[in-house]
Amino acid sequence: MRSSWQSRLARWRFNVFPAYWGTGARVTYIASDWQEIRIKLPLSWRTRNYVGTIYGGSLYGAVDPFYMLMLMRCLGPQYIVWDKAAAIRFRRPGRSTLEAEFLISPQIVDSIRVELAQTPKVDRVFTVELRSRDGTVHAIIEKTVHISRRDSASPDTRS
Repeated sequence: MRSSWQSRLARWRFNVFPAYWGTGARVTYIASDWQEIRIKLPLSWRTRNYVGTIYGGSLYGAVDPFYMLMLMRCLGPQYIVWDKAAAIRFRRPGRSTLEAEFLISPQIVDSIRVELAQTPKVDRVFTVELRSRDGTVHAIIEKTVHISRRDSASPDTRS
């Protein structure tokens, strides 16, 4: 899917937002329907650790916000979406630019809506890999996202 001027503006905002800029990563693409996002994380003076590879905090920070934000956009304002948990598995040191692609299919969005019609809250786990250009996986990140309907939200449904 093509990007729109709104998604290009969102990409620009990510890239200048201090908290994201500090990770050293760059958002390279946001689909107009927010079902696909791509990022790049170069090995640079800002991301390099003591041993000359990409710092683990940059690896995680580069991918942190996207599944939550994508679901917020795809589901709409009648849903509450929060990051609930995360795990990162370091597979290989990052010695070059790494890339990640976040995808949420329409079927996933529909299945969340169907499930939330029957239960007040849902937790979903999404996985993203940071890969080098040759396809080597350097880190695997799992994000647990909490989703509930806004009309069923109360203080006890957010946990």
